Amino acid sequence: MMRAALTDLPLILDRVSLSAGATTMLDRLDLAITPGAPTLVLGPNGAGKTSLLRVCMGLAAPSAGTVSWGGRTDRGLGRRAMLLQKPVMLRRSVAANVAYGLAQAGCPRHRRAARTEELLDRVGLLGLAARPARRLSGGEQQRVALARALAREPEILLLDEPTASLDPAATRHVEEIILMASQSGTKIVMASHDLGQVRRLAGDVVFLVRGRLCEHASVGDFFDRPSSAEAAAFIHGELVL
Repeated sequence: MMRAALTDLPLILDRVSLSAGATTMLDRLDLAITPGAPTLVLGPNGAGKTSLLRVCMGLAAPSAGTVSWGGRTDRGLGRRAMLLQKPVMLRRSVAANVAYGLAQAGCPRHRRAARTEELLDRVGLLGLAARPARRLSGGEQQRVALARALAREPEILLLDEPTASLDPAATRHVEEIILMASQSGTKIVMASHDLGQVRRLAGDVVFLVRGRLCEHASVGDFFDRPSSAEAAAFIHGELVL
């Protein structure tokens, strides 16, 4: 009998809370993340967006409640990758940074050169393969980090505001890569503060306020028919405390 392929979806949070001392970052979240178009995580500063991504990645253990990936609760296993807002570049070439990601993912040494070339072509950086990664622009570094994350062939790719400090042209490049990954079957879960970006990328929206799940809806329903006063206020540019 063939064993079923390992999957991390659906990703289920069941009454999940996350606290540090007296501070509550997540408060009794019930959430299901399923295959399909990108899920965008939205909310004011301090709402718990990064904490949610860390719990979804398995980097943080809930203080209460449970997280399961494809029915499993072992945080150490899975096909997940996470990209931080400001990625760390190794003191190596662009190609060597991606090759390192491939090595960490268990890619055989004899396949790494070809896969590195494929990944750099995918993110539009093949012509910069030999350049020191730390000399790239912020947008180019983010694209290297995306190539390194995609080297893991993740089923779920978690992104923490990856375009927050980028100019519009660099943002467009990064968004195109994210959409291509989504169309290739990778589930994107991405925190953002940019309502325009949410409209461009999201299939559904998770809206957090003070660590609580205030709303989870399709992108159309979220913007056109928000079910909470907090979401309506946020969409209209009002301060949500």
